[in-house]
Amino acid sequence: MEKIIDTVEAIAHEKGISTIHALQAFKEALINTAKRLTSPENIFEVVIDNQKKDYKIFRTITIVDDEDERLVGNKEGFMALSTAKEFDDSIEVGDTFKSEFNLEDYGRTASANLFRELEYHIQRQIEQSILERYKDKVGTIIIGTVTRIDSEDNTYIEVGELRGVLTQRNRIKGEKFKPGDTIKALLRYVSINPKFGLFLELSRTSPKFLEALMEREVPEIADGLLEITNCARIPGERAKISLRAMQSNIDPVGAAVGVKGVRINAVSNELIGENIDCIEHSDIKEILVTRAMSPAVVRSVKIDGDKAIVSITGDQKAKAIGKSGINIRLASMLTGMTIELNEVEGQTAPKTSADEATKTKDTTALENLFK
Repeated sequence: MEKIIDTVEAIAHEKGISTIHALQAFKEALINTAKRLTSPENIFEVVIDNQKKDYKIFRTITIVDDEDERLVGNKEGFMALSTAKEFDDSIEVGDTFKSEFNLEDYGRTASANLFRELEYHIQRQIEQSILERYKDKVGTIIIGTVTRIDSEDNTYIEVGELRGVLTQRNRIKGEKFKPGDTIKALLRYVSINPKFGLFLELSRTSPKFLEALMEREVPEIADGLLEITNCARIPGERAKISLRAMQSNIDPVGAAVGVKGVRINAVSNELIGENIDCIEHSDIKEILVTRAMSPAVVRSVKIDGDKAIVSITGDQKAKAIGKSGINIRLASMLTGMTIELNEVEGQTAPKTSADEATKTKDTTALENLFK
């Protein structure tokens, strides 16, 4: 087993793991091999000399009473007090000392066991290294290639050296993929599964996926000039997203939508036409609920704990509820409040271009400021 430390370091370089992790795997392999050759109850310690490229294994010997039962089943890890006193009169029950253990005394059996153990622990270190690397990417967009789709409609995606799994519930309704397709998805988490091994769980239905797409398309979000305060979506149908500008000269909705809607359309196209409403965030709950209920025009909002009582006229009720209740559900998800509609008499007249022109031409209020 000469120059085995050099071999371990070469394996580390080849497998793309750190030398420290490779040597740790080597230590675990030595300890497990020593236990296999003796007894699982034995305690071993490995000391590696990096300068000499050598190692030593020490077995911990525990001093026990002469009548201790452990002396019968495992004499190598324990020593009777009477025997120990032959070497040192001051020794007592419970004291320990270390004795060097030599694997080479066990010949080919030791070599074969060590090879299997080293292979196993190196593989675990490789998986752990990849696991830690991908854990830092959780919550970000991953791009991969579809390799196959199983009978349960799970889509398997090749992402670098790993395999990602996009289950049916994490796929937007109506989406169809085939082997060879390149897709984007949110990395939900990384785990080691007995069936799949080390794998990535991906999602295209999470609100975080929409947020990540917005960050890619809107530079102001990536630069920290815009903040996404909340997001609610019913995948493939409609979504609402609230934004806060970190600088007063930025229009959050305008920046998110882009010129002629180019930014928001790019995100919508990735989500197979999902309709995305952008609103400006407000810390005043009444204003936030009013904006979240768009496109319905709200008369008034009353906050009662976690409930918002929204007063609307009859002609706005259909817009407030939305198709299959989608608008009010999203508004409730976005604001985190239960929304109750209160229909009031009257009709909300739409603003006309004439009204807007009148407002523009009427400068009386401005003139009064300078008198």
